Amino acid sequence: MASMSVSSSTHTPEPRLLSPEDLAEYLGVPLATVYRWRARRTGPPGLRVGKHVRYRREVVERWLDEQADPKRAA
Repeated sequence: MASMSVSSSTHTPEPRLLSPEDLAEYLGVPLATVYRWRARRTGPPGLRVGKHVRYRREVVERWLDEQADPKRAA
C-alpha cells in the first residue's frame, strides 16, 4: 500500500473549486443570492460536478472584474 506524505505546514491551500456556500462567504453575500444569480444567469458561471454546482476561482475573479462600475473606472 502506497503511503501518502503529509505536509508539516499548517497552511492548507485554498480549493480551486468553490461550492455555493464558499462563494457566498467569499463575496459576503447571502447564499440565497448565489442561488438567485444562478437561476437568473446573472452571477459567475458555475459548472456541474456530478450533482453539485462548483465555481472556478479564476472565473469568479474574472466575473468580479467585469462587475466594476464603469463610472468609477478611470
